[in-house]
Amino acid sequence: MDAKAPITQDVMTIPRKPVEGKPNLVGLTRSQLRAALIGHGTPEKQAKMRVGQIWQWIYQWGVRDFAAMTNLSKAYRAQLAETFVIETPEVVSKQVSTDGTRKYLVRIAGGHEVEVVYIPEEGRGTLCISSQVGCTLTCSFCHTGTQKLVRNLTAGEIIGQVMMARDDLEEWPVPGAPKDETRLLSNIVLMGMGEPLYNFENVRDAMKIAMDDEGISLSRRRITLSTSGVVPEIERTANEIGCQLAVSFHATTDDIRNTLVPINKRWNIEALLDALRAYPRGRNSERITFEYVMLHGVNDSDEDAQRLIRLIEGIPAKVNLIPFNEWPGAPYKRSSNNRIRAFADIIYKAGYASPIRTPRGEDILAACGQLKSATERARKSRRQIASEAGL
Repeated sequence: MDAKAPITQDVMTIPRKPVEGKPNLVGLTRSQLRAALIGHGTPEKQAKMRVGQIWQWIYQWGVRDFAAMTNLSKAYRAQLAETFVIETPEVVSKQVSTDGTRKYLVRIAGGHEVEVVYIPEEGRGTLCISSQVGCTLTCSFCHTGTQKLVRNLTAGEIIGQVMMARDDLEEWPVPGAPKDETRLLSNIVLMGMGEPLYNFENVRDAMKIAMDDEGISLSRRRITLSTSGVVPEIERTANEIGCQLAVSFHATTDDIRNTLVPINKRWNIEALLDALRAYPRGRNSERITFEYVMLHGVNDSDEDAQRLIRLIEGIPAKVNLIPFNEWPGAPYKRSSNNRIRAFADIIYKAGYASPIRTPRGEDILAACGQLKSATERARKSRRQIASEAGL
């Protein structure tokens, strides 16, 4: 395989036109927006200015109604309304955990559904977004991985999750009001449904919109992309997105990782670590996060911790230890708190930060590895009922 060739899957990305046929402006890059405006009658000499104006209304102020874009002429606003739409994913349901975590089920084109999670913390708020409907990786500890991959999300559906959450948090600033730097949604993590690097272009375009200074304006250091190890796309992530990188590592031998993270059969631990050592943004100020889910009797021994230290030597890194979030029918058990603390202590004494993630939203199945659309769960339940009834 050509190392520079893009990694793709045999999945589709739904075209950006809603049912009524009007193109959706959400998710278009600046150059795509310019081309769309010119293609529908905006004079080329005005196009750059119009792009800037519309961009700010959509991404800085959160406006969805062309009629509210008051620095555009009434005639031009009417023309835009006749030609385009500004749409984000539809919220089907919202659940709020006892710890304040919010889980949204959102519907996208084709009637498909994905889950989005907002986690409030002191001084910050993190939104966990999805990049695909379902997942193809079948990681054995992950509830999301039990749902078959349906399709890639478009850039508009990805950035639309961020816009939807800002709607719910009522965080859009008011035009003309004093600037407020307080952010309820301050961080984005691509750790929801799907493998982001199997949908690279759409993820890249959506995150560039999120980082644009004249819009949502999140720092690249506040965006973290988590990959299970699509090795050929790791360098591309640094060069074309520039966000923080996290790796779903979870094991210290190929035999165990082949089971936990089957993509390891294609790119094994050695290949993955070689790519991470060469990562252009891998330096002490921007450490790579190794995500490590703690599974009782599987990957949580002292020997595993010591082996992990040897494996990541030379990589600016921190190890994020994740207590396993059990779900109905899960084949694993969570490591004990004492075992997790002992594992963390070994990592810490070797000179690596080893925070233990506090499980959030477990009561609403919103914790790490638990995302799975309600529709898919309901379909499975109906199949089981029919099977048991002999239908």
